[in-house]
Amino acid sequence: MRSWILALLLLATGGALAQGTIVALWPDGVPNARQQPGPERVDGERISNVSQPTLAVYPAAPDRASKSAVIICPGGGYSFLSYTREGHQYAQWLSGLGVTAFVLKYRLSDYGHPAPLQDVLRAIRLVRSQADKYGVAPDRIGVMGSSAGGHLAASASTLFNHPAGKRGDALDAVSARPDFAILMYPVISMTSPASHFGSRDALLGKSPAPELAELMSVEKQVTAATPPTLLIHSQDDGLVPPENSILYYQALTRAHVPAEMMIYEHGGHGMAMRRGNGSASNWTGRAEEWLRDRKLILQ
Repeated sequence: MRSWILALLLLATGGALAQGTIVALWPDGVPNARQQPGPERVDGERISNVSQPTLAVYPAAPDRASKSAVIICPGGGYSFLSYTREGHQYAQWLSGLGVTAFVLKYRLSDYGHPAPLQDVLRAIRLVRSQADKYGVAPDRIGVMGSSAGGHLAASASTLFNHPAGKRGDALDAVSARPDFAILMYPVISMTSPASHFGSRDALLGKSPAPELAELMSVEKQVTAATPPTLLIHSQDDGLVPPENSILYYQALTRAHVPAEMMIYEHGGHGMAMRRGNGSASNWTGRAEEWLRDRKLILQ
């Protein structure tokens, strides 16, 4: 049925993918699927109880198409997805810059680790394996995430070859390494006093094994293979302290990975694309400059 719907969408748009086209990540069955998971819950812009991970496709503006792509991981503490503010709105912004955007609807605390990691790595492998279909270059595929979604994007940036993120099928042979990353007020550490323990508990449980908490403290997993990264945070973030971004930036610097970090005085947590946050409301302009400097969008 899904393939027929996609075919009709393609015909209706003259062969081009329509904005909001939905692609199933696991058409042959979700790994470790729960029995009778119940319906997905939508509360305003929040989505929870995800059992069928998907990608929503936002094609690049045709007159600015850059062949770059970004997979967006909305935040929500691994308990829900802030799908509109940290997904749809980012996708519209990136699409306007000429970037093909994909909003990831990933599994949450109902599944716990490694389900979110499996979903984001599968998304990267899927987009890379079908780069021609989406009009993107296989070496220009990045990730973007906010809050817990930033942790997931950073996990993809550091654990892209970890066995826990694989399914055991042919698509595992496709590289899941992102080519760049944009992390918005990300959760990074699962062991530091600065950690957001709500995200840790939702992902790993209230008493995770020390080795698992260490693995998912992604500042400790940075290597020279971690992709170039832009970090954006606020000094007054009272939920996920900016020490998270600082720890990751320091790890990137030690590994000689190109990185930039902006910490604004005001913005709080979850600023997304809201106006009225002083200079922090202009972060999109600086992010555009970063993308342009890295030749990921057109001049």
